[in-house]
Amino acid sequence: MFAVVEIAGQQYKVSKADTIHVPKLESEVGQKVTFEKVLVVGDDKQTRIGAPYISGTLVEAKVVKHLRDDKVTVFKKNRRKGYKVRRGHRQQYTTLEITKVA
Repeated sequence: MFAVVEIAGQQYKVSKADTIHVPKLESEVGQKVTFEKVLVVGDDKQTRIGAPYISGTLVEAKVVKHLRDDKVTVFKKNRRKGYKVRRGHRQQYTTLEITKVA
């Protein structure tokens, strides 16, 4: 069984026991999180599509850890003007383990 769920404005296709990285959630490690914005639920026999969401369906997940992505360096320069700017950014993520699709 799989589901397409909306988490933090992005859509993810998940199944039970999947591990996904999503933008950082304000939850503690080990805490259970429930997502009710389920767009599609399906298995081998049938598929249900919501308009836009399926009522009464939810996806439960456990927060495994919080992590940060590799650094992205942004470098700007204008030739012959003496202008150089170097900035960096590290995106923060949360790792989720899907425990239940119902």
